[in-house]
Amino acid sequence: MPLSHRSLTRTLQRGFTLIELMVVLVIIGVLAALIVPNVIERADDARVTAAKTDVNNLMQALKLYRLDNQRYPTSEQGLQALLTRPTAGPAAPNWKPYVEKLPNDPWGRPYQYMNPGIKGEIDVLSLGADGQPGGEGKNADIGSWQ
Repeated sequence: MPLSHRSLTRTLQRGFTLIELMVVLVIIGVLAALIVPNVIERADDARVTAAKTDVNNLMQALKLYRLDNQRYPTSEQGLQALLTRPTAGPAAPNWKPYVEKLPNDPWGRPYQYMNPGIKGEIDVLSLGADGQPGGEGKNADIGSWQ
């Protein structure tokens, strides 16, 4: 039986009811409540992993610096000695660029360098999310001794 023009128009104009929309919004809210905390935790894990990778790369560059110059840069020369020839302190006779640029940690702060180190001959570290020494979880220090 063919539909009349009037019944066809009424069929096309039918939309969602308020109850149907409310059910969909509640479902979306429940899914967001379950998923968002896991995504945020993964972002923190990714930052920690990135910091560990940066620290390892800086340590490798420092070992090459020592191999070429018979010593690590002083604390005053800092990590900048991997990028530009040190002008102060002991000379680096066989210096060459060891990194293209000095990265900041995943929280936007420069990595710390200590010579002599507290945990090793030298230390390279990030102070974690809070930027303060010590801490736990995402706020924990991430260093070359790990």
